Amino acid sequence: MSEPVYRPIIWTAKSLFAGLGLKFDIVGAENIPLEGGAVLAINHTSYLDFALAGIPADRRNHRLVRFMAKESIFRHPIAGPLMRGMKHIPVDRNAGSAAFRDAVADLRAGELVGVFPEATMSRSLEIKEIKNGAVRMARAANVPLIPMIVFGGHRIMSYDHRDLTRGRTIAITVDEPLPTPRGMDPDEITNDLRARMSVLLDETIARYPDRPAGAWWIPARLGGGAPPLN
Repeated sequence: MSEPVYRPIIWTAKSLFAGLGLKFDIVGAENIPLEGGAVLAINHTSYLDFALAGIPADRRNHRLVRFMAKESIFRHPIAGPLMRGMKHIPVDRNAGSAAFRDAVADLRAGELVGVFPEATMSRSLEIKEIKNGAVRMARAANVPLIPMIVFGGHRIMSYDHRDLTRGRTIAITVDEPLPTPRGMDPDEITNDLRARMSVLLDETIARYPDRPAGAWWIPARLGGGAPPLN
């Protein structure tokens, strides 16, 4: 499939990341299938997460991820045409059925769909309460549900921080698929997903190379200075 918008944006993003001297520590990229649909359930701490979370799939087999994003971005005069050109999926929080239908159709067509089940960025850097949409989509399309953690992008661009210091590390962990048996309540599976993402977060932070005591970019529970999870 021709991707006249997405591929050039990937090349541009790679150039920008190289200019920033970003160092990528990626574990588990082999858990992304070489072909066929899958839901990637990703934590959310940074405005860069859309770009960063696509890197393991690109490195795996130059695969693209169709991200679900709030509908207002698609109405932006600059970002909107780019989002539509990359075939991302708009989500109207007051009418989510259309986004669910579009995501399932993409999954059945063999696409990777990226979901941020926390819905908004986590100031605490912990995994907040998550919605069950990722589980329901994976089960409806009969595709794998793959948990993923991206850590480090918040040091560059997040709610209250803009810092273009060179040489930051971005640590990404891609887990094995989480079972989504049809006889099980989606909310129970969602609880399992959140628990697994929390474990992955700890594993990812444990190998992060820059963890001074009290650092704002580390969760309070792990000795950092981020706000506590409410």
